[in-house]
Amino acid sequence: MMSSKLWLPLKQSVENTVLKTICHNEAETTALAQRFAATLKPGDVVALYGELGAGKSFFCRAVMRALGVTDAALPSPTFAIIQEYEGASCRVTHMDWYRLDDPDEIEMLGVRDYLQSPWIALIEWPDRAPHMIAEDAIKVHLWPDAQNPDLRTIEIDQIGLD
Repeated sequence: MMSSKLWLPLKQSVENTVLKTICHNEAETTALAQRFAATLKPGDVVALYGELGAGKSFFCRAVMRALGVTDAALPSPTFAIIQEYEGASCRVTHMDWYRLDDPDEIEMLGVRDYLQSPWIALIEWPDRAPHMIAEDAIKVHLWPDAQNPDLRTIEIDQIGLD
């Protein structure tokens, strides 16, 4: 079980709060994702940053499960680029822009439709087309530990996460 002491407020203002935590295993990462998912609403865009193997897809799957997505498999959309899901009370899209070299390719896929209600958009590798990510998007940064592959530092730039 995640301890509340894992939450370290880094910056707080009327507009925004940045929170940082260390997850020691998959169970803690899943608990964090569930807590985070409870704050999401249609129209939210979540941009996930981190190197290959940082845990972005795992975090996204845990968020989707917490949002009520019941599909048996939730594969990384690395090759499909965009996956659509029905949650308990929302629609969720999981995108992976890793294989896209040209920001115009992302635009041609029609992703703007997913960056608004009724969708909650989870986007891996948003740095491939930073112009597509609104300033008010929720940013999630994941850093794996070099010595312990289960350990993750996760920073969330989010309004209203307590």
